[in-house]
Amino acid sequence: MNEAPSSSSAQTRRTPLYAAHVACGGKMVDFAGWRMPLHYGSQIAEHNAVRQHAGMFDVSHMTVVDVDGPAARALLERLVANDVGRLHETGKALYGLLLNDAGGIIDDLIVYRRETGYRAVVNAATRVQVLDWIAARNDEGAEIAERALAMIAVQGPEAVRRFASATGWTDVQGLATFSAVERNGWMVARTGYTGEDGVEVMLPGSEAVTLWQRLQEQAVQPAGLGARDTLRLEAGLNLYGQDMDQSTTPLVSNLAWTIAWEPKTRRFMGRQALESARAAGLHEKLTGLVLEQRGVLRTGQKVFTAHGEGVVTSGIFSPTLGYSIALARLPRAATGECQVDIRGKLLPVRIVKPPFVRGGQKAFE
Repeated sequence: MNEAPSSSSAQTRRTPLYAAHVACGGKMVDFAGWRMPLHYGSQIAEHNAVRQHAGMFDVSHMTVVDVDGPAARALLERLVANDVGRLHETGKALYGLLLNDAGGIIDDLIVYRRETGYRAVVNAATRVQVLDWIAARNDEGAEIAERALAMIAVQGPEAVRRFASATGWTDVQGLATFSAVERNGWMVARTGYTGEDGVEVMLPGSEAVTLWQRLQEQAVQPAGLGARDTLRLEAGLNLYGQDMDQSTTPLVSNLAWTIAWEPKTRRFMGRQALESARAAGLHEKLTGLVLEQRGVLRTGQKVFTAHGEGVVTSGIFSPTLGYSIALARLPRAATGECQVDIRGKLLPVRIVKPPFVRGGQKAFE
Protein backbone atom coordinates (compact mmCIF):
# COMPACT_ATOMS: atom_id res chain seq x y z
CA MET A 1 0.00 0.00 0.00
CA ASN A 2 1.15 3.48 -0.85
CA GLU A 3 -0.07 6.74 -2.36
CA ALA A 4 0.80 9.00 -5.25
CA PRO A 5 3.15 11.93 -4.51
CA SER A 6 1.57 15.21 -3.53
CA SER A 7 2.58 18.60 -4.87
CA SER A 8 5.45 20.47 -3.23
CA SER A 9 4.64 22.15 0.05
CA ALA A 10 6.42 24.91 1.97
CA GLN A 11 5.71 23.08 5.23
CA THR A 12 7.00 19.55 5.03
CA ARG A 13 7.60 17.19 7.93
CA ARG A 14 10.71 15.16 8.60
CA THR A 15 10.82 11.60 9.86
CA PRO A 16 13.19 10.60 12.71
CA LEU A 17 15.49 9.18 10.00
CA TYR A 18 15.89 12.41 8.02
CA ALA A 19 19.50 13.00 9.09
CA ALA A 20 20.35 9.36 8.37
CA HIS A 21 19.01 9.75 4.82
CA VAL A 22 21.11 12.86 4.24
CA ALA A 23 24.19 11.11 5.65
CA CYS A 24 23.60 8.24 3.21
CA GLY A 25 23.48 10.68 0.28
CA GLY A 26 19.72 10.57 -0.12
CA LYS A 27 18.15 12.85 -2.73
CA MET A 28 15.37 14.38 -0.65
CA VAL A 29 12.03 15.38 -2.20
CA ASP A 30 8.61 16.49 -1.01
CA PHE A 31 6.23 13.55 -0.76
CA ALA A 32 2.75 13.62 0.79
CA GLY A 33 3.79 16.46 3.09
CA TRP A 34 7.11 14.88 4.10
CA ARG A 35 10.78 15.23 3.07
CA MET A 36 11.61 11.73 1.88
CA PRO A 37 14.50 10.09 -0.03
CA LEU A 38 13.85 9.51 -3.73
CA HIS A 39 17.04 7.46 -4.02
CA TYR A 40 20.57 7.29 -2.62
CA GLY A 41 22.40 7.51 -5.93
CA SER A 42 20.99 4.63 -7.97
CA GLN A 43 17.32 3.70 -8.01
CA ILE A 44 18.07 0.58 -10.08
CA ALA A 45 20.76 -0.61 -7.65
CA GLU A 46 18.33 -0.18 -4.76
CA HIS A 47 15.60 -2.03 -6.67
CA ASN A 48 17.96 -4.91 -7.45
CA ALA A 49 19.17 -5.08 -3.84
CA VAL A 50 15.61 -5.72 -2.68
CA ARG A 51 14.93 -8.29 -5.41
CA GLN A 52 18.19 -10.16 -4.82
CA HIS A 53 19.19 -9.60 -1.18
CA ALA A 54 17.69 -7.04 1.22
CA GLY A 55 16.77 -3.37 1.27
CA MET A 56 15.08 -1.04 3.73
CA PHE A 57 12.66 1.84 3.34
CA ASP A 58 11.74 4.62 5.72
CA VAL A 59 7.93 4.54 5.72
CA SER A 60 7.50 6.62 8.88
CA HIS A 61 5.25 8.96 6.91
CA MET A 62 2.50 6.33 6.99
CA THR A 63 -0.39 6.97 9.39
CA VAL A 64 -0.73 4.56 12.34
CA VAL A 65 -4.11 4.53 14.11
CA ASP A 66 -5.10 2.38 17.09
CA VAL A 67 -8.78 1.51 17.46
CA ASP A 68 -9.53 0.15 20.92
CA GLY A 69 -12.32 -0.53 23.38
CA PRO A 70 -15.40 -2.77 23.35
CA ALA A 71 -16.79 -1.03 20.23
CA ALA A 72 -13.63 -1.32 18.10
CA ARG A 73 -14.57 -4.49 16.24
CA ALA A 74 -18.09 -3.28 15.38
CA LEU A 75 -16.74 -0.01 13.97
CA LEU A 76 -14.14 -1.66 11.78
CA GLU A 77 -16.54 -4.36 10.59
CA ARG A 78 -18.75 -1.54 9.32
CA LEU A 79 -16.01 0.63 7.77
CA VAL A 80 -13.68 -1.97 6.20
CA ALA A 81 -14.89 -4.01 3.22
CA ASN A 82 -12.78 -6.97 4.30
CA ASP A 83 -13.97 -8.63 7.51
CA VAL A 84 -11.85 -7.81 10.57
CA GLY A 85 -14.08 -10.26 12.43
CA ARG A 86 -11.91 -12.97 10.86
CA LEU A 87 -8.94 -11.79 12.91
CA HIS A 88 -9.59 -14.19 15.76
CA GLU A 89 -6.07 -14.22 17.20
CA THR A 90 -3.77 -11.49 18.45
CA GLY A 91 -1.12 -10.72 15.83
CA LYS A 92 -3.19 -11.61 12.77
CA ALA A 93 -3.60 -9.00 10.02
CA LEU A 94 -5.50 -8.36 6.81
CA TYR A 95 -5.43 -5.97 3.87
CA GLY A 96 -8.64 -4.05 3.28
CA LEU A 97 -10.32 -0.98 1.87
CA LEU A 98 -12.33 1.91 3.28
CA LEU A 99 -15.22 2.64 0.90
CA ASN A 100 -17.66 5.49 0.52
CA ASP A 101 -21.40 4.96 0.05
CA ALA A 102 -20.93 4.64 -3.73
CA GLY A 103 -18.33 1.89 -3.27
CA GLY A 104 -15.45 4.20 -4.20
CA ILE A 105 -12.10 3.67 -2.47
CA ILE A 106 -11.27 6.21 0.24
CA ASP A 107 -8.03 4.43 1.09
CA ASP A 108 -6.41 1.04 1.44
CA LEU A 109 -5.02 -0.12 4.76
CA ILE A 110 -3.69 -3.01 6.80
CA VAL A 111 -5.51 -3.89 10.02
CA TYR A 112 -3.70 -5.78 12.80
CA ARG A 113 -5.40 -7.53 15.72
CA ARG A 114 -3.84 -6.57 19.05
CA GLU A 115 -4.50 -7.60 22.63
CA THR A 116 -6.31 -4.33 23.34
CA GLY A 117 -8.04 -3.91 19.98
CA TYR A 118 -6.76 -3.16 16.50
CA ARG A 119 -4.07 -1.16 14.72
CA ALA A 120 -4.61 0.28 11.23
CA VAL A 121 -1.90 1.63 8.93
CA VAL A 122 -3.12 3.98 6.19
CA ASN A 123 -1.47 6.26 3.64
CA ALA A 124 0.16 9.59 4.42
CA ALA A 125 -1.60 11.61 1.71
CA THR A 126 -5.04 10.54 2.97
CA ARG A 127 -4.27 11.01 6.68
CA VAL A 128 -6.64 13.89 7.44
CA GLN A 129 -9.38 12.52 5.21
CA VAL A 130 -9.26 9.07 6.79
CA LEU A 131 -9.05 10.26 10.40
CA ASP A 132 -12.00 12.60 9.85
CA TRP A 133 -13.93 9.87 8.04
CA ILE A 134 -13.50 7.38 10.87
CA ALA A 135 -14.25 9.92 13.60
CA ALA A 136 -17.44 11.12 11.88
CA ARG A 137 -18.75 7.53 11.67
CA ASN A 138 -17.70 6.32 15.09
CA ASP A 139 -21.26 5.83 16.29
CA GLU A 140 -20.15 2.85 18.36
CA GLY A 141 -17.88 4.97 20.56
CA ALA A 142 -14.59 3.19 19.88
CA GLU A 143 -11.37 4.71 21.22
CA ILE A 144 -9.38 6.14 18.28
CA ALA A 145 -5.81 7.38 18.65
CA GLU A 146 -3.14 8.26 16.09
CA ARG A 147 0.31 6.97 17.09
CA ALA A 148 3.54 8.89 16.45
CA LEU A 149 5.69 5.88 15.53
CA ALA A 150 8.58 5.45 13.14
CA MET A 151 8.22 2.68 10.57
CA ILE A 152 10.92 0.83 8.64
CA ALA A 153 10.17 -1.75 5.93
CA VAL A 154 12.92 -4.38 5.49
CA GLN A 155 12.31 -6.26 2.25
CA GLY A 156 13.97 -8.94 0.12
CA PRO A 157 14.73 -12.67 0.12
CA GLU A 158 17.35 -12.19 2.88
CA ALA A 159 15.46 -9.45 4.75
CA VAL A 160 14.04 -11.48 7.63
CA ARG A 161 17.33 -13.25 8.37
CA ARG A 162 19.29 -9.99 8.33
CA PHE A 163 16.68 -8.25 10.48
CA ALA A 164 16.90 -11.08 13.03
CA SER A 165 20.70 -10.80 13.05
CA ALA A 166 20.52 -7.03 13.55
CA THR A 167 17.98 -7.13 16.38
CA GLY A 168 18.02 -10.57 18.01
CA TRP A 169 14.34 -11.03 17.10
CA THR A 170 15.00 -14.58 15.90
CA ASP A 171 11.36 -15.63 16.41
CA VAL A 172 10.37 -13.37 13.51
CA GLN A 173 11.87 -15.96 11.14
CA GLY A 174 8.97 -18.27 11.98
CA LEU A 175 6.29 -15.58 11.75
CA ALA A 176 3.57 -16.28 9.20
CA THR A 177 2.74 -13.86 6.39
CA PHE A 178 0.29 -11.17 7.48
CA SER A 179 1.07 -11.78 11.14
CA ALA A 180 2.75 -9.55 13.70
CA VAL A 181 4.41 -9.77 17.08
CA GLU A 182 4.73 -7.00 19.67
CA ARG A 183 7.08 -6.34 22.58
CA ASN A 184 8.92 -3.45 24.21
CA GLY A 185 6.93 -0.90 22.20
CA TRP A 186 7.76 -2.47 18.82
CA MET A 187 5.42 -4.16 16.38
CA VAL A 188 7.10 -6.35 13.76
CA ALA A 189 4.81 -7.54 10.95
CA ARG A 190 5.48 -9.98 8.10
CA THR A 191 4.05 -7.58 5.54
CA GLY A 192 5.37 -5.28 2.80
CA TYR A 193 4.79 -3.51 -0.50
CA THR A 194 7.44 -4.98 -2.78
CA GLY A 195 6.33 -8.51 -3.63
CA GLU A 196 9.27 -9.86 -1.63
CA ASP A 197 9.49 -11.40 1.82
CA GLY A 198 10.24 -9.09 4.69
CA VAL A 199 8.97 -7.22 7.72
CA GLU A 200 7.54 -3.82 8.52
CA VAL A 201 8.65 -2.50 11.89
CA MET A 202 6.74 0.10 13.91
CA LEU A 203 8.79 1.49 16.78
CA PRO A 204 9.41 4.66 18.82
CA GLY A 205 11.07 7.36 16.76
CA SER A 206 13.92 7.62 19.29
CA GLU A 207 14.95 4.03 18.46
CA ALA A 208 14.66 4.24 14.66
CA VAL A 209 18.16 5.53 13.91
CA THR A 210 19.78 2.73 15.91
CA LEU A 211 17.77 0.10 14.04
CA TRP A 212 18.64 1.73 10.69
CA GLN A 213 22.34 1.66 11.55
CA ARG A 214 22.24 -1.95 12.73
CA LEU A 215 20.52 -2.98 9.52
CA GLN A 216 23.21 -1.19 7.51
CA GLU A 217 25.80 -3.20 9.45
CA GLN A 218 24.02 -6.32 8.17
CA ALA A 219 24.40 -5.05 4.56
CA VAL A 220 20.76 -4.02 4.21
CA GLN A 221 20.64 -1.42 1.40
CA PRO A 222 18.79 1.88 2.06
CA ALA A 223 16.19 2.32 -0.71
CA GLY A 224 14.06 5.29 -1.67
CA LEU A 225 10.68 6.14 -3.13
CA GLY A 226 11.82 5.42 -6.69
CA ALA A 227 12.69 1.79 -6.01
CA ARG A 228 9.56 1.42 -3.89
CA ASP A 229 7.46 2.35 -6.91
CA THR A 230 9.20 0.06 -9.41
CA LEU A 231 9.09 -2.85 -6.95
CA ARG A 232 5.40 -2.46 -6.15
CA LEU A 233 4.44 -2.17 -9.82
CA GLU A 234 6.44 -5.27 -10.76
CA ALA A 235 4.45 -6.99 -8.00
CA GLY A 236 1.19 -5.70 -9.51
CA LEU A 237 0.28 -3.69 -6.40
CA ASN A 238 -1.96 -0.64 -6.65
CA LEU A 239 -0.91 2.92 -5.88
CA TYR A 240 -3.60 5.02 -4.22
CA GLY A 241 -4.40 8.13 -6.24
CA GLN A 242 -3.40 6.53 -9.54
CA ASP A 243 -4.68 2.95 -9.81
CA MET A 244 -7.59 3.50 -7.43
CA ASP A 245 -9.39 6.39 -5.77
CA GLN A 246 -12.86 7.50 -4.70
CA SER A 247 -14.14 7.31 -8.27
CA THR A 248 -13.27 3.60 -8.64
CA THR A 249 -14.57 0.55 -6.83
CA PRO A 250 -12.60 -2.56 -5.86
CA LEU A 251 -14.59 -4.47 -8.48
CA VAL A 252 -12.82 -2.55 -11.27
CA SER A 253 -9.48 -2.13 -9.49
CA ASN A 254 -8.34 -5.77 -9.35
CA LEU A 255 -9.30 -5.78 -5.67
CA ALA A 256 -12.56 -7.73 -5.60
CA TRP A 257 -10.72 -10.31 -3.48
CA THR A 258 -10.61 -7.80 -0.60
CA ILE A 259 -14.40 -7.76 -0.28
CA ALA A 260 -15.79 -10.16 2.34
CA TRP A 261 -19.36 -10.80 1.17
CA GLU A 262 -20.05 -13.23 4.00
CA PRO A 263 -21.74 -13.01 6.38
CA LYS A 264 -24.57 -11.40 4.45
CA THR A 265 -25.71 -9.65 7.62
CA ARG A 266 -22.55 -7.49 7.76
CA ARG A 267 -23.64 -4.22 6.16
CA PHE A 268 -20.26 -2.59 5.56
CA MET A 269 -20.16 0.84 3.92
CA GLY A 270 -20.42 0.65 0.15
CA ARG A 271 -21.86 -2.86 0.15
CA GLN A 272 -25.17 -1.93 -1.43
CA ALA A 273 -23.47 0.01 -4.23
CA LEU A 274 -21.09 -2.89 -4.93
CA GLU A 275 -23.93 -5.40 -5.02
CA SER A 276 -25.83 -3.20 -7.49
CA ALA A 277 -22.75 -2.74 -9.69
CA ARG A 278 -22.05 -6.46 -9.70
CA ALA A 279 -25.64 -7.26 -10.63
CA ALA A 280 -25.68 -4.67 -13.44
CA GLY A 281 -22.45 -6.00 -14.95
CA LEU A 282 -18.97 -4.50 -14.98
CA HIS A 283 -17.62 -2.74 -18.06
CA GLU A 284 -13.99 -2.04 -17.15
CA LYS A 285 -11.06 -3.62 -15.36
CA LEU A 286 -7.59 -2.85 -14.05
CA THR A 287 -5.06 -5.15 -15.64
CA GLY A 288 -1.47 -5.34 -16.85
CA LEU A 289 0.31 -4.21 -20.02
CA VAL A 290 3.78 -5.08 -21.29
CA LEU A 291 5.74 -3.17 -23.93
CA GLU A 292 8.52 -5.48 -25.09
CA GLN A 293 10.22 -2.96 -27.38
CA ARG A 294 11.83 0.42 -26.78
CA GLY A 295 9.64 2.95 -25.02
CA VAL A 296 8.29 3.57 -21.52
CA LEU A 297 4.68 3.29 -20.42
CA ARG A 298 3.58 6.26 -18.29
CA THR A 299 0.51 7.35 -16.35
CA GLY A 300 -2.15 8.96 -18.53
CA GLN A 301 -1.20 7.42 -21.87
CA LYS A 302 -4.17 6.32 -23.99
CA VAL A 303 -4.63 2.65 -24.80
CA PHE A 304 -6.58 1.48 -27.87
CA THR A 305 -8.16 -1.97 -27.84
CA ALA A 306 -10.61 -3.79 -30.11
CA HIS A 307 -13.29 -3.08 -27.50
CA GLY A 308 -12.63 0.63 -26.95
CA GLU A 309 -10.17 2.99 -25.30
CA GLY A 310 -8.45 2.74 -21.95
CA VAL A 311 -5.74 4.56 -20.03
CA VAL A 312 -2.46 3.70 -18.31
CA THR A 313 -2.78 4.33 -14.57
CA SER A 314 0.82 3.43 -13.58
CA GLY A 315 3.77 2.70 -15.87
CA ILE A 316 7.52 2.18 -15.44
CA PHE A 317 10.58 0.60 -16.98
CA SER A 318 10.98 -2.70 -15.13
CA PRO A 319 14.58 -3.19 -13.93
CA THR A 320 13.94 -6.91 -13.39
CA LEU A 321 12.40 -7.63 -16.81
CA GLY A 322 14.32 -5.11 -18.89
CA TYR A 323 11.28 -3.54 -20.57
CA SER A 324 8.26 -1.43 -19.70
CA ILE A 325 5.20 -2.60 -17.77
CA ALA A 326 2.02 -0.88 -16.63
CA LEU A 327 -1.31 -1.15 -14.94
CA ALA A 328 -4.14 0.14 -17.13
CA ARG A 329 -7.87 0.65 -16.85
CA LEU A 330 -9.37 -1.01 -19.95
CA PRO A 331 -12.71 -2.23 -21.32
CA ARG A 332 -13.51 -5.47 -19.51
CA ALA A 333 -13.65 -7.53 -22.70
CA ALA A 334 -10.20 -6.42 -23.91
CA THR A 335 -7.58 -9.18 -24.24
CA GLY A 336 -4.43 -9.93 -26.19
CA GLU A 337 -2.77 -7.29 -28.32
CA CYS A 338 -3.58 -3.57 -28.29
CA GLN A 339 -1.81 -0.25 -28.80
CA VAL A 340 -0.62 2.60 -26.61
CA ASP A 341 -0.08 6.21 -27.66
CA ILE A 342 3.44 7.28 -26.67
CA ARG A 343 4.12 10.86 -27.80
CA GLY A 344 1.81 10.52 -30.78
CA LYS A 345 3.15 7.16 -31.92
CA LEU A 346 1.09 3.99 -31.56
CA LEU A 347 3.17 1.12 -30.18
CA PRO A 348 2.02 -2.50 -29.74
CA VAL A 349 1.45 -3.71 -26.17
CA ARG A 350 0.13 -6.94 -24.75
CA ILE A 351 -2.51 -7.34 -22.04
CA VAL A 352 -1.37 -9.66 -19.23
CA LYS A 353 -2.57 -10.57 -15.77
CA PRO A 354 -0.41 -9.07 -12.99
CA PRO A 355 1.82 -9.62 -11.08
CA PHE A 356 4.66 -9.10 -13.51
CA VAL A 357 7.41 -10.42 -11.21
CA ARG A 358 7.27 -13.03 -8.45
CA GLY A 359 10.30 -14.36 -6.61
CA GLY A 360 12.54 -12.26 -8.81
CA GLN A 361 11.28 -13.95 -11.97
CA LYS A 362 8.78 -13.18 -14.74
CA ALA A 363 5.33 -14.16 -13.43
CA PHE A 364 2.99 -13.82 -16.45
CA GLU A 365 2.43 -15.74 -19.67
